[in-house]
Amino acid sequence: MARKDRLYDLIQLLKDGALHRAEDLARATDVSLRTLYRDMDTLKASGVPVRGERGVGYQITAAYTLPPLNLSRTELEALHLGLAAVGEAQDDELAAAAKSLAARIDGVLPEDRAAASGWTFATYPFADAARGFDHMPPLRQAIRTQQKMRVHISGSTLTVRPLALDYWGRVWTLACWNETTGDFDTLRVDQITKTSALPATFVDEPGKSMADYLKIRR
Repeated sequence: MARKDRLYDLIQLLKDGALHRAEDLARATDVSLRTLYRDMDTLKASGVPVRGERGVGYQITAAYTLPPLNLSRTELEALHLGLAAVGEAQDDELAAAAKSLAARIDGVLPEDRAAASGWTFATYPFADAARGFDHMPPLRQAIRTQQKMRVHISGSTLTVRPLALDYWGRVWTLACWNETTGDFDTLRVDQITKTSALPATFVDEPGKSMADYLKIRR
């Protein structure tokens, strides 16, 4: 398994918020403990809100408070996206300013929230996640209107029912019911190459709704 894919799998394992032993994570990803420790250090350096240490365990937390201003999750996402996009700009001055601003925001967060903020610019492997930003507006619209979508990803063409967008560190994912495979799916937005809205809409059905997705992901 490629390291980039393994790190993504680790995020999926940790996103339930529970404390996971390093031994269990290493076994689940089929690597040695030494490699697992290096992977966790990489996730932290990439801005993923990982807490924990060797001999204790690891977990992901997602509490965001920026005193004296309280931000909603959506507001923080918008600011996060803006800084990440500008940080990838060809204008060196703007890119440096975005990274400086991110560091200043990180500096005023409470100590117990700083590690979970996700503000630090990614070092590896999610620095190119901004390439999926173009797909965010149509995906958000499809979620709101319950519009079926055709999604091109990793050489495959899928028909999906978009249910929710989420992110961890620099990885944005789309939770959906995949009509092509007949099962729930979690797609990485940065790997999507094209989306198109289909004329058909959908309604919540038993076994295919967001509530059902959350049940099987717990």
